[in-house]
Amino acid sequence: MRLCQSDPKASYRMIEPHSVSAISPADSNNNEPSLLKSSGVTGSMTMVSRVLGLARDVVIARVFGVSEGTDAFFLANKIPNFMRRLFAEGAFNQAFVPVLSEYRSTKSLLDVQLLINAVAGSLGGFLFLLTLLAVIAAPLIAMPLAYGPIEFELLVEMLRITFPYLLLISMTALCGAVLNSYGRFAVPAITPALLNISLISCSFFLVPYMRVPELALAWGVLIAGVAQLLFQLPFLARMRLLPVPTLVKFHEGVDRIKKLMVPALFGVSVSQINMLFDTFIASLLVSGSVGWLYFSDRLMELPLGTFGIAIAIVVLPSLSRKSAESSLDEFAQTLDWAFRLVVLIAVPAALSLILIAEPLLVTLFQNSNFSEADVASSAGSLKAYSFGLIAFMAIKIFAPGYYARQDTRTPVKIGVVALISNMVLNLAFYLYGLAHVGLALATSLAAFLNAGLLLRGLQKVGVFSFQSGWLVFLLRVSIANSAMALFLISFSGEWHAWLDWSTPARIVQLSILVVGGIIIYAGMLFIAGLRWRHIYR
Repeated sequence: MRLCQSDPKASYRMIEPHSVSAISPADSNNNEPSLLKSSGVTGSMTMVSRVLGLARDVVIARVFGVSEGTDAFFLANKIPNFMRRLFAEGAFNQAFVPVLSEYRSTKSLLDVQLLINAVAGSLGGFLFLLTLLAVIAAPLIAMPLAYGPIEFELLVEMLRITFPYLLLISMTALCGAVLNSYGRFAVPAITPALLNISLISCSFFLVPYMRVPELALAWGVLIAGVAQLLFQLPFLARMRLLPVPTLVKFHEGVDRIKKLMVPALFGVSVSQINMLFDTFIASLLVSGSVGWLYFSDRLMELPLGTFGIAIAIVVLPSLSRKSAESSLDEFAQTLDWAFRLVVLIAVPAALSLILIAEPLLVTLFQNSNFSEADVASSAGSLKAYSFGLIAFMAIKIFAPGYYARQDTRTPVKIGVVALISNMVLNLAFYLYGLAHVGLALATSLAAFLNAGLLLRGLQKVGVFSFQSGWLVFLLRVSIANSAMALFLISFSGEWHAWLDWSTPARIVQLSILVVGGIIIYAGMLFIAGLRWRHIYR
């Protein structure tokens, strides 16, 4: 793709406005790629990364199993990753992209470059100091976390290795946000694959040299951070937008980004705060609880990361431009299209994960290091997380509806309500004896509350409305999901029988379930009347 120094005016309209089936805003005669096409590019690249991520989790489960060492790694890695969601993909991205899109639409390429340089200097400088402080104070950070079976010294060592990843991945996210804003979605989407490749490689090649085998995973995270940043720089250099960190006393764009980012630090990442709180409570439970939550969360993240985040990445720049151009009708139509696409994908994905949770876990993870009991325990939390999948995806598209309009206060208020609700439910389910499954269920319920309040807020300010055709659309989706569920229940059988099968037999049977489920779902949608032109044209 070529470098665009000025943004062509986007003009989206609903295809077949009088048809109850249309769900997609279409492109008029312009140079901007369609949202679905861009989502497809992002999703396909992300799918490669997610498949590698699944392979990584299989390797971790089979090489290290569920142990105190893996619990320590998951916890040590969770902290910089949680902060990454705040300073990288989370609040920073939601604050930076609208301002960058505005600069791209109204200012010169030089002004855009100066903005990027100033942001890189400000964000990079802050995170460098934060990382340095965290490495020094690692024992203090680990102290409230290393209860239960978590080994304190190992957790401290892992924190010091993994925490610099925050700085590296945040700079990578800055580069990715610039590439996304200029329509280059493939490069940022494939970048996370380097993390999975690094972790897989270190699991095999570094383990013999480590005092504790799981330390190889911590080093894999750090190595990946360096590789991910270096990978994106040549593409930005070719665009003449390579970030050169510059410290400036004042920059109007940076000042606006900071004002948008400060409240967004909390509001946009409520689900991550919830999951971190889950992990903390899980560390107080029996050994393996953190691992069970981790593996079930990773499987739930497969559809969420491949499709939900891909749609969100593509929608935010488009919404930001429409907001800057005061195209409120097109803004609302774009959100409606994104929500229908979420329903089309999230409902069958969640239903499938719930119905074949145990066969999926047996096929991917079960061996001498990942026992039958681990399968049963992980399946419980996977089903609880999957219940909230549509809500997790909905948050990914509703939140940009606020940030594209540079409204950060409303999501914060909603985030506070959802976070408090999650904590209350966590404690209630913990006391009721639901253990790690209760933690996952509380997170899902809080996500529904969060998504519902975000939706109601968008409707109140008049930037979202349900377009025509929703009843027919939901009827078609319900018919297709019912047929798919019947197939999965009929052909999955009793999951304990899967334990006696060989690995090739498990893979074949699981492939039949997955491929068969997709074919039946798509086929029933077609029979019910849904056509490709209703999704994309």
